[in-house]
Amino acid sequence: MKSSPLSTESGPRGPRTSARACGGSKRLIWSTGTCRADGPLAVDKRKESPISELDEATVEAVFEDVEYVCDFEEGDKVVYPHHGAGLVMAKETRELMGEEREYLTIKILHNELTVMVPCENAGKAGLRRVIDEEEIKKVTNVLTDDVSEMPKNWNRRFKYNREKIKTGDVFELAEVVRNLAIREMEKGLSTGEKQMYTRAKKILASEFMYALDKDEDGAEEYLDGLLEERFAATASA
Repeated sequence: MKSSPLSTESGPRGPRTSARACGGSKRLIWSTGTCRADGPLAVDKRKESPISELDEATVEAVFEDVEYVCDFEEGDKVVYPHHGAGLVMAKETRELMGEEREYLTIKILHNELTVMVPCENAGKAGLRRVIDEEEIKKVTNVLTDDVSEMPKNWNRRFKYNREKIKTGDVFELAEVVRNLAIREMEKGLSTGEKQMYTRAKKILASEFMYALDKDEDGAEEYLDGLLEERFAATASA
């Protein structure tokens, strides 16, 4: 995806507070913070000259005036990074810690989690819409592709894959699922990596649920089928 000419890197995550909802095992998470426009600053590689301090200050002043537009609405199918796909149940103004803000209430179906995200923070939080048919084909290609290089050290490999999952990018997630699936078949996984693999598969399958209009079992079977296809290719190589 090409970078927008008017975009900056998002700042550090804001503080988060959490509270459990009453009744059942459902959890309610409040995510707080502010947002600036997302994405890396576009750079013209043909021009090597550095930006002066004055130019940098001017750029910052311009971007401070850029407000994130939250165009998510009730009924939208979305993906919340590190949690999975869900449905926007409501878009409403709520008061939290004495401040009124517009919130999106998102129900993550595969783990009975309810997440509330400030509209102004949706971009920074990495909230996005579920992939379409064309993107499903690309994800399928990633899942059935060759394994990519990962750090050999267990701790570094774990952190490397965890950061990929946290991006919320479906292609990065699919790469983690594929690589860990192949590693499990060839060398086995540690307890921590097994848990990560299971979680990553759940998150990816939750997006397949909405993208392919399947139930949870059907989405997991679809994903397992793609991985088995990849295993068969490895075994015959």
